[in-house]
Amino acid sequence: MNSPRLKIAIQKSGRLLEDSLALLKECGIGVDNGKDQLKASARNFPLDIFYLRNSDIPQYIEDGVAHIGIIGENTLVESGKDLHIAQKLGFSKCRLSVAVPKGTHYFGPDYLIGKRIATSYPHTLKMFLERHHIEAEIHLITGSVEIAPNIGLADAVCDLVSSGSTLFQNNLEEKDVLLHSEACLVTNKQLSPEIQDILDQLLFRMHSVLEARKNRYLLMNAPNDKIAEIIAILPGMKSPTVMPLATEGWSSIHTVISESRFWDIISQLKTAGAQGILVIPIEKMIL
Repeated sequence: MNSPRLKIAIQKSGRLLEDSLALLKECGIGVDNGKDQLKASARNFPLDIFYLRNSDIPQYIEDGVAHIGIIGENTLVESGKDLHIAQKLGFSKCRLSVAVPKGTHYFGPDYLIGKRIATSYPHTLKMFLERHHIEAEIHLITGSVEIAPNIGLADAVCDLVSSGSTLFQNNLEEKDVLLHSEACLVTNKQLSPEIQDILDQLLFRMHSVLEARKNRYLLMNAPNDKIAEIIAILPGMKSPTVMPLATEGWSSIHTVISESRFWDIISQLKTAGAQGILVIPIEKMIL
């Protein structure tokens, strides 16, 4: 009898593919990828990978062809499928927004009443309009949505925004955010106990990698009479480690802090007497 294998669907091309495979690699899962493969198997974990079109992944998971998948929240919401978000992954962050030509007097969602809106996300846009009791024309475009106002096809667009540079290049301004999105691991809600056990193992690995990405190992030297003051500044995990140095009267302080907090406290640490400050990436972090 064959052992059960977890089936995961990921985007077959693009940035989401690269980031998904990188995450699996950091989780210690080795995958042999051939050019234009539609399926691959992990060498050292009971996992099979299906490479699919991004928009097809929710349907494959709902139908049980794949147990789980990595997609953007925007794709999940647009699909309307009843899937479970098991883990947000922290990459491919963007937002689905309404944008209008620069100089337009946009006074809120009511501006869109009776307007023509070009989008590749008609379902999500429709929900937004209904929520605000707005009637407008939705023009479905699968290509470059941003060009629609410039050629007279629409008065506004609803599209994904990351840096905003594409909007800027097309003389558009972002006005309303419908949805904040990032890559996430979604699952079929009906998994067998055997498959759920494999998924739990994968989620454990992913969580340790994602926590490590958000934190840094911080080391510094300090005079012993400044240790208490420095520890009071640190927002790290529990109590930091303090070890005496060979130089009398000095110690080394070790802790883990959120990367986002480091720049907020670096000047305070230096003022308090910390020297030789090192910030080191963490490979895995198990809480």
